[in-house]
Amino acid sequence: MDKKVLTDHVEEINDLIYDYLPREDAYNQELAEAMEYSVKAGGKRLRPMFMLETYRMFANGREEPEILFAFMAAIEFIHTYSLIHDDLPAMDNDEYRRGQLTTHARYGEAPGILAGDALLNRAYEIIFDAIEGSEEPDDYMGGISAARVLSAKAGMYGMVGGQYLDVYADQHPDFSVDEECLNYIYRNKTSALLQASMMTGAILAGASDLEIDLVEQMAGDIGMAFQIRDDILDVTGDKDVLGKPVGSDEKNQKQTYVSLYGLEKADEAVQAYTDRALQIFDSLRCRNPFLRELIELLINREK
Repeated sequence: MDKKVLTDHVEEINDLIYDYLPREDAYNQELAEAMEYSVKAGGKRLRPMFMLETYRMFANGREEPEILFAFMAAIEFIHTYSLIHDDLPAMDNDEYRRGQLTTHARYGEAPGILAGDALLNRAYEIIFDAIEGSEEPDDYMGGISAARVLSAKAGMYGMVGGQYLDVYADQHPDFSVDEECLNYIYRNKTSALLQASMMTGAILAGASDLEIDLVEQMAGDIGMAFQIRDDILDVTGDKDVLGKPVGSDEKNQKQTYVSLYGLEKADEAVQAYTDRALQIFDSLRCRNPFLRELIELLINREK
């Protein structure tokens, strides 16, 4: 993929999501600053990009509606809040992410927690503002359906549930993490927000129920491949390339695909999930070559 094309896409998304950051006042200045610091810390903007490109795949050339932009910002705010909390001393206790201090390391633990809380709530605020302001009935009804998907995938039966089991396993050395348990953690902790991103794009574009189900399956496999690749990079990656410390999984005695099965089988699992995801992608009636290339780039990344 042309690096400039990808960079232009990221910049387009940055301009969009920054417009949804809250305004500060005399009493919440540091909170607003911590939220902005966290969102502007960089990142691939994969979730809003996947949402946008999935919408484009099913939309048959229709112009992107304002409600789509609100959901794109919301998914990035939810992802960012999860990273803020993931880095906290009670969780992974990381001081660097994307090459700079994590939010709690920069502003303190309590402000970091509250910045994450505020981003989560800001996400739902802008979603429901957009739904309420929808002029097209299809946007309104699609927005309700997409909000239901997003809230479920981000909550107890999605990302938070996966994160909880991950933390529980870390804190209870006698708890046995087998393949079934690890799959549960990964499908919820990582896959769920990718599913929410792509399903939202499909829903807002008017995809059929069958197509939305296929998108959910495909995104689930993409998330599995992504997370296992992350496990591999924690062993084989370069701190300067990744922008964060390597070897943290081993340091924290975290069970991963690599620790359970070794690098070779982890690589095989990445390939198997990738192949299955791309088979589903190629079976869909719609085409988006950029999205297909983005999936391959994501899974084969070096950072």
